[in-house]
Amino acid sequence: MARSRITRRDLLRNAGASSVLALGVPVMGQNQAQPPAVKPGQQPQTEQEAAQQYQRGVGVFINRPLTQVSRQAEALLDDLEGRGCDYFYNEAHPKTGLVRDRAPAEGRSLGRVASIAATGFGLTALCIAAKRNYLPKLQCEERVEKTLAFLLEDCPHEHGFLYHFIDMESGQRMFGSELSSIDTALLLCGVLTCRQYFAGNARIEALATTFYRRIDWQWMLNGGTTLSMGWLPDLGFLKHRWDIYSELMTMYLLAIGSPTHPIPAETWNVLQRPLVQFGGINYISGLAPLFIHQYAHAWCDYRNQRDLHANYFTNSIAATRVHQLWCLTLGGKFPWMDQDLWGITASDSREGYRVWGGPPAIGPLDGTVVPCACAGSLPFLPAECSHVLLTIREKYGARAWTRYGFVDAFHPKANWYAPDILGIDQGISVLMAENLRTGFVWEQFMKNREVAHAMREVQFHPDPDVNSQVL
Repeated sequence: MARSRITRRDLLRNAGASSVLALGVPVMGQNQAQPPAVKPGQQPQTEQEAAQQYQRGVGVFINRPLTQVSRQAEALLDDLEGRGCDYFYNEAHPKTGLVRDRAPAEGRSLGRVASIAATGFGLTALCIAAKRNYLPKLQCEERVEKTLAFLLEDCPHEHGFLYHFIDMESGQRMFGSELSSIDTALLLCGVLTCRQYFAGNARIEALATTFYRRIDWQWMLNGGTTLSMGWLPDLGFLKHRWDIYSELMTMYLLAIGSPTHPIPAETWNVLQRPLVQFGGINYISGLAPLFIHQYAHAWCDYRNQRDLHANYFTNSIAATRVHQLWCLTLGGKFPWMDQDLWGITASDSREGYRVWGGPPAIGPLDGTVVPCACAGSLPFLPAECSHVLLTIREKYGARAWTRYGFVDAFHPKANWYAPDILGIDQGISVLMAENLRTGFVWEQFMKNREVAHAMREVQFHPDPDVNSQVL
């Protein structure tokens, strides 16, 4: 059964910046297992004890991340990307290019459910595959052209927006899913990346530009100051809006930079940016899993610059460091979580899809580890995140490392490994691995003049304090 991201959106909505969060103690579910017995002197530190050694002044993060990764890690990331690109080629329909929302880690894929967000990641992965010769460049270019043509000419849409889940062969809406603003934006990111990488192909350029120009962002405002989360044919616009800091950042830049239906640049400053604190670190975040600090950075390059509010790249460094620290505090309940093995974000579980993570604790945490939590944060904490990925492959081997890379999630104690690969989790892993290694996706996406224009409109400028923010 396909998952829905409405739950994620409800979490974001409920984070409301009307009440600024001051987080200190992780919230533990009452039904979680009691900590196992440990030997004297090996007790895990309490949150206060762990955080104390990192205490710094307000607005200053823990330490400058190590940007170098080992040769072993470099080889792992190359393998991860190659296997991930195989997913996005093999698990897409050869005629439409639409990418499966999920596919089994082993065996034949029979599902017909495609995700437009996974397709956006897939289009970008084809650029990576061509650049790195994981697949023949002409083969990737032909698939991109077919995909863009189908998206533009055959997929049902309203004002340019596409449905969240669609049939991978026909493009028809599935599960009564919403016309999704954020998922259309993620798809558009992939479309515009292809426009730049395959710039010599006039048809790809024309299809991509026409697809962008067709999207009516003003319509999605629905008379408000922020974008609606979506629209349903029978009910109209969803009541919830994208108004709190999350993966929405690049979507707003695309809407502001639209060549045909731009929204006012002032919407950027209307967005709520709640300040949270954990372990002496202040950063901007909604009440949501770690992925919100990854998706906005998959395509758009925020390094070394800031707007009137923040440097969003160093903000994501802080969010990732906090998540690591918070995971270490869970070691009392789940002793396999330590410096070598951590990371929880929305994923599959033994009980189905779960929106979980922290801090504070979100969802029924049970000790499941999610590889894309670290893979999607590779540019933020390169040494630490690549070390975790190496640990997973070396310690859990073929159970966690499949034909398409890491399983979506696993539970070490229960010996459970997710049977499926999820397209969006695979996508963020592949793109961020490449961004860490070469910055290729950032480089291609930032060539789009509409994005550069939008960033000027909302007053992005070089950050004079970038070298003093992370100590």
